[in-house]
Amino acid sequence: MNPSIAPDEANERIRAFMAARPGGALSPEEQAEYEQLLAVWAEAVHTRSASA
Repeated sequence: MNPSIAPDEANERIRAFMAARPGGALSPEEQAEYEQLLAVWAEAVHTRSASA
């Protein structure tokens, strides 16, 4: 994970990932990628909250 990423940037990566998809259910590979992006976002939010 990248602790230096801002929550807004992590959120934008999630949005871009989802926008690039055709829709429907996530494949197992897509689900894994989404979960990784979500974990990066959660860590960014936690890091920002801890330093505030």
